[in-house]
Amino acid sequence: MISSLFRARKPITQIAQIVPINPQVSQKLTPIPPSIQSHQNPCAQLPHSQNPSRVLQNCSFSTQSSKFPEYEMPSVTWGVVQGRKEKLVSRVIICDYLKSLGIIPDELENLELPSTVDVMRERVEFLQKLGLSSDDINEYPLMLGCSVRKNMIPVLAYLEKIGIPRSKLGEFVKNYPQVLHASVVVELVPVVKFLRGLDVEKQDIGYVLQKYPELLGYKLEGTMSTSVAYLVSIGVNPRDIGPMVTQYPYFLGMRVGTVIKPFVDFLVSLGLPKKILARMLEKRVYLLGYDLEETVKPNVDCLISFGIRREVLASVVAQYPQILGQPLKAKMSSQQYFFSLKLKIDPEGFARVIEKMPQIVSLHQHVIMKPVEFLLGRGIPSEDVAKMIVKCPQLIALRVELMKNSFYFFKSEMGRPLKELVEFPEYFTYSLESRIKPRYQRLQSKEIRCSLKWFLNCSDQRFEERLQGEYIETETPGPLFCMGGKLELPGNEMVSDEEDESDDEVLYRRTVSL
Repeated sequence: MISSLFRARKPITQIAQIVPINPQVSQKLTPIPPSIQSHQNPCAQLPHSQNPSRVLQNCSFSTQSSKFPEYEMPSVTWGVVQGRKEKLVSRVIICDYLKSLGIIPDELENLELPSTVDVMRERVEFLQKLGLSSDDINEYPLMLGCSVRKNMIPVLAYLEKIGIPRSKLGEFVKNYPQVLHASVVVELVPVVKFLRGLDVEKQDIGYVLQKYPELLGYKLEGTMSTSVAYLVSIGVNPRDIGPMVTQYPYFLGMRVGTVIKPFVDFLVSLGLPKKILARMLEKRVYLLGYDLEETVKPNVDCLISFGIRREVLASVVAQYPQILGQPLKAKMSSQQYFFSLKLKIDPEGFARVIEKMPQIVSLHQHVIMKPVEFLLGRGIPSEDVAKMIVKCPQLIALRVELMKNSFYFFKSEMGRPLKELVEFPEYFTYSLESRIKPRYQRLQSKEIRCSLKWFLNCSDQRFEERLQGEYIETETPGPLFCMGGKLELPGNEMVSDEEDESDDEVLYRRTVSL
């Protein structure tokens, strides 16, 4: 009977008596006769021994009914079968509910919403339990299209498994709500495996993703792989990539052609060897985050405008790479004025100080004054103190307690005039116990009288050679004390095999705190 009914294509009003569209509508229709009710599921009424072809013929209405979209089974929400009008009514009810919570549903127009407001209420309450407010949801309302059981719970469970604390999951979703749309197997797991392949420690995975959750949205064969490959190509040790990612994971999202390579090329153009640059990035990969056009280039121009010579720019950057990303003009202006007012050092002398120790741009002025006041208190004239600082800027970064001990030994044990300290202020930078005392005692045992520079400003091997010599070699300009720069040996032709290295090697060996 049912088969003949569909073949005859009876009016919808007659079919509605068999499969009502809506419970409210069915109440207005005439009761369905028992004879018809018994045929609503003919498959259930057939005996087991019936012919299979006969069974398929009787059940064929289930496929033919697809010609009427109003009667298709729902694909997401199992409940009342909704027609077009009912869907519109449900959407209006859901939007009114969201508006009552302060959530703006305008961006949900093209999003398939659940069939009932109860399902939407479940999603909103779940997000609220995570710690998200209505404002957070308004920042990315598309998260309301994610199913609690199919999307939210599996993703959050995996994030907790890889090391993100449960108390931080809400903050993670606020920072990167797109993660709720991700597939754990297809998208999240490969990214985690990629990070582990870069030697990121397992216990650091959660920390890295909390710092830069957008990593979960990058393609492995795209930006992340190319940025790592380029850094390795300029000399970065592959084993250091893992610690670099842990320290500053943002470089994995930087494009080589527009961010990393222009930065590297600019520093190389200043005279900085790629080997030194690679060592710098291994320890301070956050340098890649400095904007080249807005920060780095203006800071280099600022250094030149304050009298820093172009040929020493590479040494300045190698000693203090952070100088590239600071508000340099304001700091340099303030320090130059302070040096002129308090230390009586002119702008040219200030430039020489910055060349030898660029960290001074970040030193607090009260820190600078402590060693200066110590020297002035020992009877050294202010003009001589200024000369000492220009010659050896490291003086203003020393601890006063160590300077006191060295000065006491200089006056009580050596009994030398203050003039020698003015001529060789580097005396305060040497260790009293490991260099000054032992060497001075050796000189006393041999009754040798020499300058501070002669017995302090040389290696242990050279000092032994001088002690074994039958004469004291004439005073020549000693090595130039330039923190982080090359060790220049003017007038000295005796260069050992170890010292006969390329410029890159010498600069690397003498670079401080890379």
